[in-house]
Amino acid sequence: MPEMKPRKTLFNPELRRRGIYLLPNLFTTAALFCGFFAIVQAMKGGFEAAAVAIFVAMVLDGLDGRVARMTRTQSAFGAEYDSLSDMVSFGVAPALVSYAWALKDLGRLGWIAAFIYCAGAALRLARFNTTLEVIDKRYFQGLPSPAAAALVTAFLWVMIDKDVAAADVRWAACTLVIFAGISMVTNVRFYSFKDVNLRRSVPFIFVVAIVLGFAFVSYDTPVALFGLFVAYALSGYVLALTHRLRRKAPPPPIEQRGADD
Repeated sequence: MPEMKPRKTLFNPELRRRGIYLLPNLFTTAALFCGFFAIVQAMKGGFEAAAVAIFVAMVLDGLDGRVARMTRTQSAFGAEYDSLSDMVSFGVAPALVSYAWALKDLGRLGWIAAFIYCAGAALRLARFNTTLEVIDKRYFQGLPSPAAAALVTAFLWVMIDKDVAAADVRWAACTLVIFAGISMVTNVRFYSFKDVNLRRSVPFIFVVAIVLGFAFVSYDTPVALFGLFVAYALSGYVLALTHRLRRKAPPPPIEQRGADD
């Protein structure tokens, strides 16, 4: 009789035995829902609601990893699920929302720009997952996908809030979408803020600055968020340019010693 080989299980039996942690994956699912909700709203013409949903997804995405670390519920499943959620919320959703809002009027160039952004997000997430153990934790290699999504979405939100027609800024939107997509796959480093210790004491002026920051964001939320993420998106290039100029600068001249030395 021919030897019968055991069938491969559809799922990892070790994963089935241990189960899946609910709390961090609940935040990830909520972020995924916000990304999907943004796409649905864009199809219906609710672009402002779509922009808000992407920012809510950004907040939830920042919470799931921290909750997992605080509760010691990190898992390989959670990491993979988080990447898939990020692809929907910060890759597909901003591209489709931007296309439905302004890029569709540009014809072929519009959907190509949206695809560049979407592909950039996919490549950014794939590179991040494969180089997680070897990169400097203080910096991101390439613009993070949540920041890229916030940059594109905040511009849309500002234009809608200021009653600017999408047709009037479609070229600016196209340029910004392509810039965000390319920035995600560059080798430019962006500060990650992961080395910031919130438990360390700080001068009183930092607390005052935080209060003023909240006041500014509350006064004009779309403009404040757009300005914040424009500054962050440019910070990596400024840092790279500064590093290159320092490297090319000639060394200081060596002082000539006196005859009695």
